[in-house]
Amino acid sequence: MTDERENNELTPEGSPRWILLAVVGLAVLSLAGVGLAWNATNHARSAEATLAAQSKTIQQNQDGITQHMTQADQTNAQMQGELDLVTDKLKLTADQLAAARTQVKQTRADYTKKLTDVETTLATKASTDDVKTLGTDVSGVKTDLDTTNGTIQQLRGEHGELIARNHEELEQLRRSSERDFYEFTLTSKGQKQRVGSMQVELRGVNAKKHQFSVALYVDDIRVEKKDKSINEPIYFYANGSHQPLEMVVNQVNDKKIAGYLSVPKAAAAPSSAKVNGN
Repeated sequence: MTDERENNELTPEGSPRWILLAVVGLAVLSLAGVGLAWNATNHARSAEATLAAQSKTIQQNQDGITQHMTQADQTNAQMQGELDLVTDKLKLTADQLAAARTQVKQTRADYTKKLTDVETTLATKASTDDVKTLGTDVSGVKTDLDTTNGTIQQLRGEHGELIARNHEELEQLRRSSERDFYEFTLTSKGQKQRVGSMQVELRGVNAKKHQFSVALYVDDIRVEKKDKSINEPIYFYANGSHQPLEMVVNQVNDKKIAGYLSVPKAAAAPSSAKVNGN
């Protein structure tokens, strides 16, 4: 009986120790939780900063790629325009070459017919006066043929247009051609001059080889022509024109070139900009 009382008296004294241990355990767990939460917060902030830096880099790379694509599109558009010009030029050249061949064939046929007529007449007429007359006719036929050959052999461009090699020949073209002509002279590298509806810039001269380089500004487009020879025609098209513009340089000296621009009358510049050739 006495032992039971002692046991009952000891039980209340042991309960506060377990409570204290539980409180300490909870405190330790709370501190550990706070530490873990702080550590997780730091990791989250670091990850957020890294993600922001990576996003900025990706955006910069994307902007660079977009810029390169835009430049590539512009280059492709310019190349396509030049390709279209070359295609049109080749088509026009083929048509004019066929017309020139037809003209030569017709000239040869006419000459053969005249010569045959002369030979037939010579065979049927034997008098001295007739022979002299026929001899004059033959001489006339030969003169006409020489004139025709001389015309064919004159300097022509690939589009069939005659090319003037000096100012006197240019004046002849002015009187006989259905085109307008604008003369120009450039005396130093980098010099620009308005010629008709375009601008010409001198880029370089090789007087020994009679070559030159120029930049042409047509319809807000810059096209550079390098190492061109004297009297070599340069063809190009302006907006709204179905016929080519032709530029010829017929003088190449040390640091100086001179020549002219030939344009169809329908595409001629205002008269105030036209060079009168004086």
